[in-house]
Amino acid sequence: MTGPKYLSVREHLRRRVAALPEHTLLPPEPVLCAEYGVSRITLRRAVDGLVADGHLVREQGRGTYVTRPAIRHEYRESFVHRIAGWSSVMTEQGAQVGTTVLTQRIAPVPPQIAPELALTPADDVVELIRLRSVDGAPNHVAHSYLPAARYPRAAEQDFTSGSLYDFLRREYGADLAHARIVVDVGTAAPEEADRLQIVAGSPLLVVRTTVRDSEGAPLVHSYSRLRPDVSQVEFEVSVGNR
Repeated sequence: MTGPKYLSVREHLRRRVAALPEHTLLPPEPVLCAEYGVSRITLRRAVDGLVADGHLVREQGRGTYVTRPAIRHEYRESFVHRIAGWSSVMTEQGAQVGTTVLTQRIAPVPPQIAPELALTPADDVVELIRLRSVDGAPNHVAHSYLPAARYPRAAEQDFTSGSLYDFLRREYGADLAHARIVVDVGTAAPEEADRLQIVAGSPLLVVRTTVRDSEGAPLVHSYSRLRPDVSQVEFEVSVGNR
């Protein structure tokens, strides 16, 4: 795998311990160093990451053993009673949400996005790409597209905090009434892996969302690429007014 050596070792170890019973002891450091062909410093850096993620536990006098991490961060977009984005929902849960804007511009609509927004190849979109973190740890990269003719101020708004959906309601009175969500699996490209602090080629959860108004017109199309080791996707469904 590409990337720093300790990340390759960490990813291999993560897959390895996932297949082991809980409380299994890892081999001693010298054995693992020889197995992976790395120094103790590199090995410890890899193991430190798995300890921090809850996959391993160090115990004085016993060694390092396998544990099962709880899902620390849930990826939630609530579409019951209201459409609330990830930032709003996570903040309401008490999480410390961070956002780094990677791209924010008006650009021609990408061919794969045009059908989602009912646009033609000649139309422009506001493209917004953000790296999202929870409690200081990178969680996912969110790509959002909006019709530029309809929401031009989205190209200038400061999205380092707050919710895109809240901005659309506040500034444009957007009628966010319906959403379609598709979840599939992808793999991390090298630049993306570096941002998410994982190894290139690692699996990612991909959540695609198209939000429409009450007339069925598409308003926003987004897709988020999440680290599955620290994320889970939750859906909540209600029937009628119940």
